[in-house]
Amino acid sequence: MAIAKDKKEAVPKAIARTQATARTQERYIEAVGRRKTAVARVRLRKKAGAITVNGKNYDEYFKTLRQRKAALASLLEVGMTNDVAIEGRIRGGGLEAQAEAFRHGIARALTRMDGGLKPKLRRAGFMTRDPRMVERKKYGLKKARRAPQWSKR
Repeated sequence: MAIAKDKKEAVPKAIARTQATARTQERYIEAVGRRKTAVARVRLRKKAGAITVNGKNYDEYFKTLRQRKAALASLLEVGMTNDVAIEGRIRGGGLEAQAEAFRHGIARALTRMDGGLKPKLRRAGFMTRDPRMVERKKYGLKKARRAPQWSKR
């Protein structure tokens, strides 16, 4: 039994849980997407609205068509581009990685909203976090693997 805030009446846990989920359904669903060093916090609302990234319209934030397509690919896959309002906060990485982190966050938020979308998004590859990172530079080398030019004499 969960204790009510006023501590006068006890509320069963199942009812307390449904009350909490009802409050989150009114507000938004939040998820985190990652790619390389970019981290995107995505808030998805179940109403038609704008898609904003760091306070700007996503068209202004993502300059190229490729970045825009990558950012909204998970929405296009399930056909919900006009059904949800999305607000994203992205930090780190470059614009390409940020677009893919945003896509990953949207996919995670969509599955929290409707679990039936998960198989479709997984088949498309949007549920898996891309583990590839930049390899570190090693001492004695110019880059991660590039050795200095060798001279015979």
